[in-house]
Amino acid sequence: MDIDAWVWWLIGAVGLGIPLVLTAMPEFGMFAVGAVAAAVVAALGGGIVAQVLVFVVVSVALIAVVRPIAARHRADRPQLATGIDALKGRQAVVLERVDGSGGRIKLAGEIWSARAYDGEQSFEPGRQVDVVDIDGATAVVM
Repeated sequence: MDIDAWVWWLIGAVGLGIPLVLTAMPEFGMFAVGAVAAAVVAALGGGIVAQVLVFVVVSVALIAVVRPIAARHRADRPQLATGIDALKGRQAVVLERVDGSGGRIKLAGEIWSARAYDGEQSFEPGRQVDVVDIDGATAVVM
């Protein structure tokens, strides 16, 4: 059974696609595209040297061009604050007097225990305060 070179290149492309899916490493996808390009050269009658050269050039070109663009897009993506990080910097309403030893606030529709950032300060009910930190289940306010 004699298999043409272009079929081997396609088998190689599929083989490189498997770790791409399993590891989510885009470099494998770029090598798979290089293997498909080499398969095209083989199907058009190019020699083994031309096939390997096209594989290397296409793969390296994709890595050199696509990786920096992907890294830029990954770095530019806005970070979404979730959980307690989303509560920091928000305003709350004092429900029970808050001082250095404790109190209660209404934060994001929920009642939280709270304490003053500065132990000397106190906040009376109805006053707006800013949440500067979350310490366990206690909001630190000022």
